[in-house]
Amino acid sequence: MTTGLSMDDFRMRFEEEPGYLDFARMAPVGATPRAEEQALMSMLARSRFGSLSILEEQDLRVRDAVSVLTGFNADQIVFQPNTSQGLMHVIVGLAGRVAVSPSDFPSSPFAVTRADAALGVASPLWLEADHGRVTPGNLRDQLTDDTVAVAISVVDFRTGYFADLEGIREVIGDRLLIVDAIQGFTVVDAPWEVADVVVSGGQKWARAGWGTGFLALSDRAAERLAPAFSGFSATDAEGTPLDDVLPPTRGAGAFEVSNPDPIAQARFASALEEIAEVGVPAINAVLAQKTARLTALADEFALDIVSPRDDPERAGIVVVRPPVERMTALTAALHNHGVSVTTRQGSVRLSPHVTTDDETFDMLRASLVAYSG
Repeated sequence: MTTGLSMDDFRMRFEEEPGYLDFARMAPVGATPRAEEQALMSMLARSRFGSLSILEEQDLRVRDAVSVLTGFNADQIVFQPNTSQGLMHVIVGLAGRVAVSPSDFPSSPFAVTRADAALGVASPLWLEADHGRVTPGNLRDQLTDDTVAVAISVVDFRTGYFADLEGIREVIGDRLLIVDAIQGFTVVDAPWEVADVVVSGGQKWARAGWGTGFLALSDRAAERLAPAFSGFSATDAEGTPLDDVLPPTRGAGAFEVSNPDPIAQARFASALEEIAEVGVPAINAVLAQKTARLTALADEFALDIVSPRDDPERAGIVVVRPPVERMTALTAALHNHGVSVTTRQGSVRLSPHVTTDDETFDMLRASLVAYSG
């Protein structure tokens, strides 16, 4: 991948306040997506003759941008407004059991459960995970003959564990591999090509804001999935089909309900284009340094770390678990020092980005001093 943007130039596109360590929940949007939105909104406000064609160009643009970062062809990709909708499209199009961990982020478990309850199509095969981690080893003996797909997160939202996609691909054989990519897309150098389905939103690490995302399907996934929710914009008609209800188009394009938001597409495309310029491996390398620094701070203050320590197993997340009776004290110390994190079920999740600066680490240190004092 060509890297035409230096890391320093990339960092300059963002301006979040110091103390922000919550990129795994939502990432502050950069200057370029904001400029794209402002320019297109200004154009839309005037709607000069012939100008609206620019909006129509954003669909191919965003699919090309996703293609560069995933390796899927542009015609194997369809824009989605969020990860959960993309997963719903996929799961309701399956017939058979879908292996999924109940401790995975709710998008996949809800999709499988709703599809089973409402339509009687896909049904869940609940996996027993190793402390929330789905691995090739614990997956192998749980698969059944009627399992048609395995749904996993590329990075576990609770622990930051980076799943072994290649190992899981080898274990599951011909079954479809469905990957919720949102906690790793644009910050982990994952082998997306081994998956049959990759779904992600753009509001986290991609830093494109809400209302952005994609669904990418391998050719065999497109053949096996029924496009249950396929709207008028997902046919082979030139323009909007009128008078007749046409069958859905073939491939990923069938998994669309209505015309997408072109301004959201532009935000997402511009964010991904910059990421491609600087390179995901370069982003991952800097992020590894940030997570190592967070880990060292947690160790210094004797906080129990429940996220992986080995580089091949971890992404951009460090999770600490204080003693139960000290959780309130840690939460208060972080709040009082202006440090943004996610607290959940007795743990604190810290997630930096390449823009996380020394002042943020100083604020975190001050909060930990107050906590331990």
